[in-house]
Amino acid sequence: MVVRIITLLIGFFALTAMVQAEPRHGFAMHGQAALPAGFHHLPYANPDAPKGGRIVYGVLGTFDTLNPYSVRGVAAQGLTPPLGLVVQSLMMRSADEPFSLYGSIAEAVEIPDDRSSIIFHLNPKARFSDGHPLTTDDVLFTWGLLKEKGKPNIRGYYSKVTNVEVIDSLTIKFDLTGANDRELPLILGLMPVLAKHATDAARFEETSLAPLLGSGPYLVNEVKPGEMISYRRNPDFWGKDLPINRGLYNVEEYRFDYYRDANTLFEAFKGGLYDIRSEDNPTRWVTGYDFPRMTEAKAVKDAIPVRTPKGMTGLVMNTRKPQFSDIRTREALSYLFDFEWVNASLFESVYKRTSSYFEGSDLASSGKPASEREKSLLAAYPDAVRADIMNGTWRPPVSDGTGRDRVQAKKAFELLKSAGWVLDKGVLKNASGDAFAFEALVVTRVQERLALNFSESLQKLGIQMSVRFVDDVQYWRRVASFDFDMIQFTWGSSPSPGNEQANRWGSKSKDREGSLNYAGAASPAIDAAIEAMLAAREREDFVDAVHALDRILLSGFYVIPLFHLPDQWIVRNSAVKRPDNVPMFGFAPETLWRSEN
Repeated sequence: MVVRIITLLIGFFALTAMVQAEPRHGFAMHGQAALPAGFHHLPYANPDAPKGGRIVYGVLGTFDTLNPYSVRGVAAQGLTPPLGLVVQSLMMRSADEPFSLYGSIAEAVEIPDDRSSIIFHLNPKARFSDGHPLTTDDVLFTWGLLKEKGKPNIRGYYSKVTNVEVIDSLTIKFDLTGANDRELPLILGLMPVLAKHATDAARFEETSLAPLLGSGPYLVNEVKPGEMISYRRNPDFWGKDLPINRGLYNVEEYRFDYYRDANTLFEAFKGGLYDIRSEDNPTRWVTGYDFPRMTEAKAVKDAIPVRTPKGMTGLVMNTRKPQFSDIRTREALSYLFDFEWVNASLFESVYKRTSSYFEGSDLASSGKPASEREKSLLAAYPDAVRADIMNGTWRPPVSDGTGRDRVQAKKAFELLKSAGWVLDKGVLKNASGDAFAFEALVVTRVQERLALNFSESLQKLGIQMSVRFVDDVQYWRRVASFDFDMIQFTWGSSPSPGNEQANRWGSKSKDREGSLNYAGAASPAIDAAIEAMLAAREREDFVDAVHALDRILLSGFYVIPLFHLPDQWIVRNSAVKRPDNVPMFGFAPETLWRSEN
């Protein structure tokens, strides 16, 4: 009788999964995709944008390959999203949702509730730019090729697929049994599709200036290796009338001009040699755009709001080192970083202080009391989150802006004393008589300037911080092996953080060289929060799990939070227009058009 009941239950759950796996036009990481079936265009695109003209970008650096999917070489701009001009993926991502995909090459998908498989139904109209039909043979070929010869992260994801079944020329099923990765169906949905009949698999890993054959809206037009690449619209693009493409890819030609140094790149924009520039230098943003092209309104500054997490930029303390093993010491150092003075004196007061690992989004826990779900998740770890961080009242220290705030210094000193440090003839020492001394490793002049300023603040309490400037190769070699005391680092974040968090904070990554767990975090509470985040099915549960992770990390004082730009800074030719509606991810180059009016 028991066996029969179990058998019936298994049958019921299998039937439920089948019922839930009906074809749909799009899907999301959590909950449902926002746009309904039959939507006309993306909410941030202008379907009436005029077509034609050319947009020129200036790029710092060089390139030596037109294959962005292999490990070797530096790929030319424009080949991968957000533009993705030549090769399309199975589905396309909306820039106005945390992580949602909609039909493109695959016009519909079937996914059971447990995400143990995904079936892609290809659009029968899909064609490569040579007119050859795009079929499941091409999808299977691409999956196998990138699983074997693609970039390491893609190899890892695609290797989780248990089996691939080609049902017919337009239907393909990926079996994900045992992967236990709810993000994997979306990763597969973003798979680029290469032409089996025109791709040399044997030489795929070599750098090449021969363009890949794709199914996208543009064709490679002209290539000057390392100097310039241009793309012209494919007049026979099969997908121009799809809802996901309406209002996108409006210009006749995109061109990317390459420059070898930043000063030359800036001077070229001043001279009108390219149309769009991204700016991240506060001083230049405030005072540098006063040349004739700007004053004559031939170019405009555009501060674009972004609703995705700003991530965490901070001074990272390596807790593997004895100087930083005590949480009180780490918190004390945060009182000695004078953001208000630094922002005014070094950065034209344009930065905002960061107070969360997911700053600027609904994923940030700062300023919000913990929900009941968060408290339930954290109940097993009562010491993992401080009370003020749990109730949302904690903020990074605020100074008087003079650069010599005695109140903040006193708070720092009290914490240092409680951690066993004593001031002896102007030098801070531990119980063994060892001076509090460490090295900050920097790789840019901006980092060096900030570190030297911080070093001066620390000296006032007898802390000796030396600053070492090293080249890129030495820096990343040392960082990868955790051979440093302090570094400045940025952990970026998407509105749908996932598996990467385990590589940044999970216990297993603490001693794994090459991981991004630079702080050396290792906590059962962190692991539990990441596990809850990855298991969440609805957005509300996901947000609560991320909030819990954020609170644990803030309570650990692994970094001294620095700052972030309030907006995305773009400077553009006034003839280059964008829609008024800005998506969640900010600047969307695929929506631009050119109009001299």
